[in-house]
Amino acid sequence: MKKPLYNRVVLKISGEALRGEQGFGLDEITLMDIARQIKDLHELDIEVAVVVGGGNFWRGRSSKEMDKTTADYMGMLATVINALAMQDALERMGVLTRVQTAIEMRQIAEPYIRRRAVRHLEKRRVVIFAAGTGNPYFTTDTTAALRAAEIEADVILLAKKGVDGVYDSDPIQNPNAQKFDKLKLKDVLNLELGVMDSTAASLCKDNDIPIIVFGIEERDNIKRVVMGEKIGTQLK
Repeated sequence: MKKPLYNRVVLKISGEALRGEQGFGLDEITLMDIARQIKDLHELDIEVAVVVGGGNFWRGRSSKEMDKTTADYMGMLATVINALAMQDALERMGVLTRVQTAIEMRQIAEPYIRRRAVRHLEKRRVVIFAAGTGNPYFTTDTTAALRAAEIEADVILLAKKGVDGVYDSDPIQNPNAQKFDKLKLKDVLNLELGVMDSTAASLCKDNDIPIIVFGIEERDNIKRVVMGEKIGTQLK
């Protein structure tokens, strides 16, 4: 039987992916499907950490008048809602899960402690990182890069909604946009491709963390990626 390429992964899921076809909030069917895909990785003995965005509820940058710091903290709280929903979905499937938050809220989740997170992974628990980095002005892409470096993950799986990889221009606006199969992280920065923020890309580049960008809507794409199928775009 073919073995997975990776032992420990960070899966970054955007908040938009969790809303399904709805314009706002959580879509239960989508949530359960993503949870099932995470369970599939778990059953392959892959150690899985998850970083969730909050854009299905609130995006800090969407506010025009609000104080930037306040707006960003609201976005962090939105990621906690998604993390708890994902935890519930996974545990209904029998997968042991821990939520760790960068902002302490002990009644509902553990505070983020790197050694504890690693120990949970070693004990075959899925760890969900919520509340971003705990600081304004940083995105959840940066959270994924930071946590991947801290727990020494083999790869970041960047699951996107509405796009199946990295293109040289917006494929929605330009039908002739060219998709990249592989791309250097320095080119992501130089070409300003917008697949992730520059802080996250720089952090991955400096720490030699590969990233695979792929679409989450096609069934079992997460498992296909870890088994080595050539889908999406590999950044390194």
